[in-house]
Amino acid sequence: MSDMTRREFIALIGGAGLLLAAKVRRVRAQQPAMPVVGFMSIRSSDTDAHILVAFRQGLREGGFIEGRNVAVEYRYAQGQPDRLPSLAADLVSRQVAIIVTTGGAQAALTVKAATTTIPIVFTSGGDPVREGLVHSLNHPGGNLTGVTTSYGEAAPKRLGLLREILPKAAIIGVLVNPNDPITASTETNNMRTAARSVGQRIEILQASTEREIDTAFASLIAMRADALVVAPHALFATQAHQLVALAARHAIPTLYWRREFAETGGLMSYGSSLADALRVVGVYAGRILKGEKPGDLPVQLPTKFELVVNVKAAKAIGLTILESFLARADEVIE
Repeated sequence: MSDMTRREFIALIGGAGLLLAAKVRRVRAQQPAMPVVGFMSIRSSDTDAHILVAFRQGLREGGFIEGRNVAVEYRYAQGQPDRLPSLAADLVSRQVAIIVTTGGAQAALTVKAATTTIPIVFTSGGDPVREGLVHSLNHPGGNLTGVTTSYGEAAPKRLGLLREILPKAAIIGVLVNPNDPITASTETNNMRTAARSVGQRIEILQASTEREIDTAFASLIAMRADALVVAPHALFATQAHQLVALAARHAIPTLYWRREFAETGGLMSYGSSLADALRVVGVYAGRILKGEKPGDLPVQLPTKFELVVNVKAAKAIGLTILESFLARADEVIE
């Protein structure tokens, strides 16, 4: 091959390479960018591990697989509501396609205040209309929709369940977090109304930090309370092991709102499934990514409340639960 032919061959190969690179760039430019979903939780990544599985399942049902055709940016407040505004502002500044919030109305309201354009899909423990999240359940309007777990509405039922296993209880404590005034107010009002209707004395205890949880239990012991209801809140979810350990140490029958407490040694739980709620949230996120408007998607209500009883925990504190009560439980942990 002559010098001229060799130079022409090299030039030809180089030119073909440039053409191929340009074609690849054009194809990439024509491909739509992978949508990004912002996931903001008032809890922690450890606490949310099981519900993330359900959330991703919901996305898959809509044809979206994380890392393949959708990306997810996770932000956690670690049970501290004062961290929510900065987390919301960060996701809004990144111009994500959707923001998912979980952990109650406080998280959803924070994001609602941060954007009126980015679609928001929430989980809420109370009534989203009363909480100011949506205009109505059937036609939310605006840029929000989601799922309510209706934890607040289940408050009287939780009190009733405790009274069934402790019919002679003189005092029942109710633990709330004052840093979440919406949830705390709802739980307090519902519990007081339910207690008045049956003549039960209750005492409201407050805790917004790990240390204050210890203090609340000290108060519970000092007043010789017979039992405790732990109100829904992210802080209490992140401090589940602390709460369960204190209840066992002081032999205080305690009822929680999520089955995870009973699974980790707590006495009882009664509430709807947060995992089911997050699966629906994932489905809704997929539908919005495909073009549906959040304001047209009705807020979903829980379809089932479940009672979980840990018999081993009951025996450890010297409590006998009747077989007739256990027969009504959705799950009994031996």
